[in-house]
Amino acid sequence: MRALWFDTPLGAMVAVGDAQTLCGLHFGGARHLPDLAGCEDGRDCLLLRRVQLQVGDYFEGRRTGFDLPLVARGTALQSAVWEALDSIALGTTISYSELATRVGRPRAVRAVAQAVGRNPWTLIRPCHRVVGADGSLTGFAGGLERKAALLAHESRLARARGPAERTSGVGLQKGAAITPMRIRPRPASSG
Repeated sequence: MRALWFDTPLGAMVAVGDAQTLCGLHFGGARHLPDLAGCEDGRDCLLLRRVQLQVGDYFEGRRTGFDLPLVARGTALQSAVWEALDSIALGTTISYSELATRVGRPRAVRAVAQAVGRNPWTLIRPCHRVVGADGSLTGFAGGLERKAALLAHESRLARARGPAERTSGVGLQKGAAITPMRIRPRPASSG
């Protein structure tokens, strides 16, 4: 396994994989960051360099999807949830309960939310587009500030591109100011 660290407008990211498949793409410091201790330096791995280039294109607004071989190491539910993330259009969000319905498990909202939180391909499979039932920003392994920044930029990009190009995987424009969104805190649970 190899790991390649690179910078983005929202901080360092690491791509993890081998010559054939991408196992993960994560922001540095993210929850659930895999143990990279046994990974070799990925600077000479063509696939990981391709990831870096495609992520760069994503942030510069030149890429509307990713062309990368992904390998899933998860349960059947996790795999279904990760694939369903691709159906969330650019500039839109859905709730965890709506996502649970999309994967045919409407009563398993909590399990679906956990699968979203374990998405190994940040940006590629747009887990940042899943929000709380009331539209509040909740749970993003890369941090809520990054989630807010991604959603704000994607919203502007979607408006600029129009509905015909609102597909999964569209990125941010390089050099665009990161406008903070107002993050509504989750209501305190009663009990």
